[in-house]
Amino acid sequence: MDLQIRNLSKTYANGVHALKDVSLTIPAGMYGLLGPNGAGKSTLMRTLATLQEPDRGSVHLGDVDVLKDKERARESLGYLPQEFGVYPRESAERLLEHFAVLKGLTDRRVRRETVDALLHQVNLHDVRKQKLGGFSGGMRQRFGVAVALLGDPRLIIVDEPTAGLDPAERVRFLNLLSGLGERSVVLLSTHIVEDVAELCSRMAIIDRGTILLEDEPLRAVEALRGRIWRKVVPRGELEALERTHAVLSTRLLAGRTVVRVYAEALPGAGFEPAEPGLEDVYFCVMGGHGVSRAVQPRLEVAS
Repeated sequence: MDLQIRNLSKTYANGVHALKDVSLTIPAGMYGLLGPNGAGKSTLMRTLATLQEPDRGSVHLGDVDVLKDKERARESLGYLPQEFGVYPRESAERLLEHFAVLKGLTDRRVRRETVDALLHQVNLHDVRKQKLGGFSGGMRQRFGVAVALLGDPRLIIVDEPTAGLDPAERVRFLNLLSGLGERSVVLLSTHIVEDVAELCSRMAIIDRGTILLEDEPLRAVEALRGRIWRKVVPRGELEALERTHAVLSTRLLAGRTVVRVYAEALPGAGFEPAEPGLEDVYFCVMGGHGVSRAVQPRLEVAS
Protein backbone atom coordinates (compact mmCIF):
# COMPACT_ATOMS: atom_id res chain seq x y z
CA MET A 1 0.00 0.00 0.00
CA ASP A 2 1.43 3.34 -1.11
CA LEU A 3 0.52 6.97 -0.49
CA GLN A 4 0.16 8.58 -3.91
CA ILE A 5 0.46 12.39 -4.03
CA ARG A 6 -0.06 13.97 -7.44
CA ASN A 7 0.34 17.62 -8.52
CA LEU A 8 -0.60 19.04 -5.14
CA SER A 9 -0.60 22.86 -5.03
CA LYS A 10 -1.61 25.41 -2.42
CA THR A 11 -1.45 29.21 -2.40
CA TYR A 12 -2.56 31.13 0.69
CA ALA A 13 -4.57 34.35 0.65
CA ASN A 14 -1.45 36.38 1.42
CA GLY A 15 0.15 35.17 -1.82
CA VAL A 16 2.50 32.57 -0.30
CA HIS A 17 2.80 29.65 -2.74
CA ALA A 18 3.23 26.91 -0.12
CA LEU A 19 3.05 23.88 -2.44
CA LYS A 20 3.95 23.80 -6.14
CA ASP A 21 2.86 20.69 -8.04
CA VAL A 22 4.13 18.27 -5.38
CA SER A 23 4.14 14.66 -6.59
CA LEU A 24 5.45 11.79 -4.46
CA THR A 25 4.92 8.04 -4.15
CA ILE A 26 5.49 7.06 -0.53
CA PRO A 27 5.72 3.33 0.25
CA ALA A 28 5.12 1.58 3.56
CA GLY A 29 7.88 2.24 6.07
CA MET A 30 9.59 5.34 7.41
CA TYR A 31 9.72 8.18 4.89
CA GLY A 32 11.47 11.47 5.63
CA LEU A 33 10.34 14.88 4.40
CA LEU A 34 13.27 17.19 4.96
CA GLY A 35 13.38 20.95 4.56
CA PRO A 36 13.92 24.27 6.34
CA ASN A 37 11.24 26.07 8.29
CA GLY A 38 8.76 27.58 5.88
CA ALA A 39 9.53 25.09 3.10
CA GLY A 40 5.94 23.79 2.89
CA LYS A 41 6.30 20.70 5.07
CA SER A 42 3.54 21.57 7.52
CA THR A 43 1.18 22.64 4.72
CA LEU A 44 1.67 19.25 3.09
CA MET A 45 1.19 17.46 6.41
CA ARG A 46 -2.04 19.32 7.18
CA THR A 47 -3.35 18.58 3.71
CA LEU A 48 -2.61 14.87 4.04
CA ALA A 49 -4.24 14.91 7.48
CA THR A 50 -7.45 16.34 5.89
CA LEU A 51 -7.16 19.55 7.90
CA GLN A 52 -7.01 21.87 4.89
CA GLU A 53 -7.82 21.83 1.20
CA PRO A 54 -5.29 22.19 -1.62
CA ASP A 55 -6.03 24.33 -4.63
CA ARG A 56 -5.55 21.33 -6.89
CA GLY A 57 -4.08 17.85 -6.95
CA SER A 58 -4.96 14.41 -5.61
CA VAL A 59 -3.98 12.14 -2.73
CA HIS A 60 -4.71 8.41 -2.53
CA LEU A 61 -3.90 5.99 0.29
CA GLY A 62 -4.37 2.62 -1.33
CA ASP A 63 -7.93 2.74 -2.66
CA VAL A 64 -8.95 5.69 -0.43
CA ASP A 65 -9.29 9.12 -2.03
CA VAL A 66 -7.99 11.19 0.88
CA LEU A 67 -9.28 14.55 -0.36
CA LYS A 68 -12.75 13.41 -1.46
CA ASP A 69 -13.51 10.79 1.20
CA LYS A 70 -12.18 12.45 4.35
CA GLU A 71 -14.16 10.38 6.83
CA ARG A 72 -12.82 7.13 5.44
CA ALA A 73 -9.32 8.60 5.26
CA ARG A 74 -9.45 9.64 8.92
CA GLU A 75 -10.26 6.08 9.92
CA SER A 76 -6.84 5.10 8.54
CA LEU A 77 -4.95 8.14 9.83
CA GLY A 78 -2.76 8.83 12.84
CA TYR A 79 -1.43 12.39 13.18
CA LEU A 80 1.10 13.89 15.58
CA PRO A 81 1.33 17.62 14.82
CA GLN A 82 4.29 19.77 15.76
CA GLU A 83 2.28 21.31 18.60
CA PHE A 84 -0.70 19.69 20.27
CA GLY A 85 -2.59 20.48 23.43
CA VAL A 86 -3.28 18.20 26.38
CA TYR A 87 -5.38 18.58 29.50
CA PRO A 88 -2.62 19.09 32.10
CA ARG A 89 -4.77 17.93 35.04
CA GLU A 90 -5.72 14.63 33.43
CA SER A 91 -3.64 11.48 33.67
CA ALA A 92 -2.14 9.90 30.58
CA GLU A 93 -4.34 6.85 31.02
CA ARG A 94 -7.64 8.74 31.31
CA LEU A 95 -6.95 11.11 28.44
CA LEU A 96 -5.84 8.30 26.14
CA GLU A 97 -9.08 6.47 26.98
CA HIS A 98 -10.99 9.63 26.07
CA PHE A 99 -9.25 9.80 22.68
CA ALA A 100 -9.93 6.09 22.19
CA VAL A 101 -13.67 6.72 22.60
CA LEU A 102 -13.48 9.51 20.03
CA LYS A 103 -11.69 7.07 17.69
CA GLY A 104 -14.66 4.70 17.98
CA LEU A 105 -13.42 2.19 20.56
CA THR A 106 -16.71 1.95 22.45
CA ASP A 107 -16.30 -1.53 23.92
CA ARG A 108 -14.86 -0.90 27.39
CA ARG A 109 -12.81 -4.07 27.62
CA VAL A 110 -11.27 -3.64 24.16
CA ARG A 111 -10.62 0.03 24.90
CA ARG A 112 -8.84 -0.69 28.18
CA GLU A 113 -6.72 -3.39 26.56
CA THR A 114 -5.81 -1.06 23.69
CA VAL A 115 -4.90 1.82 26.00
CA ASP A 116 -2.83 -0.45 28.21
CA ALA A 117 -0.94 -1.89 25.22
CA LEU A 118 -0.24 1.54 23.74
CA LEU A 119 1.07 2.92 27.03
CA HIS A 120 3.44 -0.03 27.21
CA GLN A 121 4.49 0.52 23.59
CA VAL A 122 5.43 4.18 24.17
CA ASN A 123 7.05 3.38 27.54
CA LEU A 124 4.59 5.42 29.62
CA HIS A 125 2.79 2.61 31.42
CA ASP A 126 4.66 3.17 34.67
CA VAL A 127 3.56 6.82 34.74
CA ARG A 128 0.06 6.29 33.37
CA LYS A 129 -1.57 7.69 36.55
CA GLN A 130 0.51 10.87 36.51
CA LYS A 131 -0.93 14.15 35.30
CA LEU A 132 0.16 15.22 31.84
CA GLY A 133 1.06 18.67 33.12
CA GLY A 134 4.07 17.13 34.85
CA PHE A 135 5.36 15.31 31.77
CA SER A 136 8.60 16.33 30.09
CA GLY A 137 8.61 17.34 26.43
CA GLY A 138 9.72 13.90 25.34
CA MET A 139 7.06 12.19 27.44
CA ARG A 140 4.38 14.40 25.91
CA GLN A 141 5.64 13.52 22.44
CA ARG A 142 5.47 9.82 23.27
CA PHE A 143 1.93 10.32 24.56
CA GLY A 144 1.15 11.99 21.22
CA VAL A 145 2.42 8.91 19.42
CA ALA A 146 0.09 6.74 21.51
CA VAL A 147 -2.84 8.95 20.44
CA ALA A 148 -1.73 8.75 16.81
CA LEU A 149 -1.58 4.94 16.97
CA LEU A 150 -5.18 4.54 18.11
CA GLY A 151 -7.19 2.55 15.58
CA ASP A 152 -4.15 0.86 14.02
CA PRO A 153 -3.70 3.52 11.30
CA ARG A 154 -2.31 2.78 7.85
CA LEU A 155 -0.90 6.31 7.53
CA ILE A 156 0.98 7.96 10.40
CA ILE A 157 2.04 11.59 10.01
CA VAL A 158 4.63 12.96 12.43
CA ASP A 159 5.46 16.67 12.13
CA GLU A 160 8.75 17.97 13.62
CA PRO A 161 8.68 15.40 16.46
CA THR A 162 12.13 15.97 18.00
CA ALA A 163 12.26 19.77 17.93
CA GLY A 164 13.11 20.99 21.42
CA LEU A 165 13.88 17.58 22.91
CA ASP A 166 17.06 17.05 24.90
CA PRO A 167 19.51 14.43 23.52
CA ALA A 168 18.37 11.60 25.79
CA GLU A 169 14.66 12.18 25.05
CA ARG A 170 15.43 12.45 21.33
CA VAL A 171 17.12 9.03 21.33
CA ARG A 172 14.18 7.44 23.19
CA PHE A 173 11.71 9.04 20.79
CA LEU A 174 13.60 7.97 17.67
CA ASN A 175 13.81 4.41 18.98
CA LEU A 176 10.04 4.48 19.37
CA LEU A 177 9.46 5.81 15.84
CA SER A 178 11.79 3.23 14.32
CA GLY A 179 9.35 0.44 15.13
CA LEU A 180 6.26 2.04 13.58
CA GLY A 181 6.90 1.50 9.88
CA GLU A 182 6.49 -2.25 9.63
CA ARG A 183 2.86 -2.19 8.45
CA SER A 184 2.09 1.49 7.89
CA VAL A 185 3.23 4.46 5.86
CA VAL A 186 5.02 6.68 8.38
CA LEU A 187 5.73 10.20 7.11
CA LEU A 188 8.30 12.05 9.20
CA SER A 189 8.46 15.79 8.53
CA THR A 190 11.51 17.51 9.99
CA HIS A 191 14.28 20.07 9.46
CA ILE A 192 16.73 17.87 11.42
CA VAL A 193 18.90 15.91 8.99
CA GLU A 194 20.02 13.37 11.60
CA ASP A 195 16.43 12.24 12.20
CA VAL A 196 16.05 11.24 8.56
CA ALA A 197 19.51 9.68 8.36
CA GLU A 198 18.83 7.47 11.37
CA LEU A 199 15.26 6.41 10.59
CA CYS A 200 14.20 6.61 6.96
CA SER A 201 14.71 4.27 4.02
CA ARG A 202 13.47 6.92 1.57
CA MET A 203 13.25 10.70 1.73
CA ALA A 204 12.42 13.88 -0.13
CA ILE A 205 13.86 17.38 0.26
CA ILE A 206 11.40 20.26 -0.13
CA ASP A 207 12.03 24.00 -0.30
CA ARG A 208 9.68 26.87 -1.15
CA GLY A 209 6.93 24.38 -1.92
CA THR A 210 8.92 22.39 -4.49
CA ILE A 211 10.33 18.88 -4.19
CA LEU A 212 14.02 19.21 -5.05
CA LEU A 213 15.12 15.61 -4.52
CA GLU A 214 13.56 12.20 -3.85
CA ASP A 215 15.76 9.17 -3.16
CA GLU A 216 17.10 6.66 -0.70
CA PRO A 217 19.36 8.49 1.79
CA LEU A 218 22.23 6.03 1.41
CA ARG A 219 22.14 6.24 -2.38
CA ALA A 220 22.02 10.04 -2.34
CA VAL A 221 25.04 10.09 -0.02
CA GLU A 222 26.94 7.64 -2.21
CA ALA A 223 26.34 9.89 -5.24
CA LEU A 224 28.51 12.54 -3.56
CA ARG A 225 31.46 10.25 -2.87
CA GLY A 226 34.68 11.85 -4.13
CA ARG A 227 33.07 15.29 -4.36
CA ILE A 228 33.18 16.44 -0.72
CA TRP A 229 36.35 18.06 0.65
CA ARG A 230 37.35 19.53 3.99
CA LYS A 231 39.93 22.03 5.16
CA VAL A 232 40.85 23.77 8.40
CA VAL A 233 41.11 27.52 7.75
CA PRO A 234 41.67 30.66 9.82
CA ARG A 235 38.48 32.64 10.32
CA GLY A 236 39.92 35.54 8.38
CA GLU A 237 40.15 33.43 5.22
CA LEU A 238 36.58 32.13 5.30
CA GLU A 239 34.95 35.01 3.41
CA ALA A 240 37.42 34.76 0.53
CA LEU A 241 36.99 30.99 0.39
CA GLU A 242 33.21 31.35 0.12
CA ARG A 243 33.64 33.59 -2.92
CA THR A 244 35.71 31.02 -4.81
CA HIS A 245 34.38 27.65 -3.66
CA ALA A 246 31.04 25.89 -3.23
CA VAL A 247 31.09 25.95 0.57
CA LEU A 248 28.50 23.59 2.05
CA SER A 249 29.05 24.11 5.76
CA THR A 250 31.45 25.45 8.36
CA ARG A 251 31.83 24.50 11.98
CA LEU A 252 34.20 25.03 14.85
CA LEU A 253 36.34 22.11 15.99
CA ALA A 254 38.57 22.73 19.00
CA GLY A 255 38.53 26.44 18.24
CA ARG A 256 39.38 25.97 14.54
CA THR A 257 37.09 26.51 11.54
CA VAL A 258 36.50 23.37 9.47
CA VAL A 259 35.07 24.02 6.00
CA ARG A 260 33.35 21.43 3.80
CA VAL A 261 33.07 22.19 0.09
CA TYR A 262 31.63 20.52 -3.00
CA ALA A 263 34.02 20.08 -5.95
CA GLU A 264 34.44 17.56 -8.76
CA ALA A 265 38.21 17.45 -8.14
CA LEU A 266 40.69 18.59 -5.51
CA PRO A 267 39.67 22.24 -4.93
CA GLY A 268 43.09 23.49 -3.84
CA ALA A 269 46.03 23.13 -1.51
CA GLY A 270 45.28 22.02 2.01
CA PHE A 271 42.00 20.26 1.18
CA GLU A 272 41.49 16.58 1.92
CA PRO A 273 38.70 14.22 0.83
CA ALA A 274 35.85 13.86 3.32
CA GLU A 275 33.36 11.06 3.81
CA PRO A 276 30.01 12.39 2.57
CA GLY A 277 26.93 12.40 4.76
CA LEU A 278 23.26 13.23 4.43
CA GLU A 279 23.95 16.74 5.68
CA ASP A 280 26.20 17.26 2.64
CA VAL A 281 23.40 16.03 0.38
CA TYR A 282 21.00 18.47 2.02
CA PHE A 283 23.31 21.47 1.64
CA CYS A 284 24.18 20.52 -1.94
CA VAL A 285 20.51 20.37 -2.89
CA MET A 286 19.58 23.55 -1.01
CA GLY A 287 22.53 25.48 -2.40
CA GLY A 288 22.37 24.09 -5.93
CA HIS A 289 26.01 23.00 -5.75
CA GLY A 290 26.57 20.29 -8.34
CA VAL A 291 23.12 18.81 -7.89
CA SER A 292 22.50 18.15 -11.56
CA ARG A 293 25.77 16.24 -11.90
CA ALA A 294 25.96 14.49 -8.53
CA VAL A 295 22.41 13.71 -7.52
CA GLN A 296 19.55 14.33 -9.92
CA PRO A 297 20.27 11.64 -12.55
CA ARG A 298 19.50 8.96 -9.94
CA LEU A 299 16.34 10.57 -8.59
CA GLU A 300 12.70 11.17 -9.35
CA VAL A 301 12.24 14.93 -9.23
CA ALA A 302 8.96 16.82 -9.14
CA SER A 303 9.16 20.45 -10.12
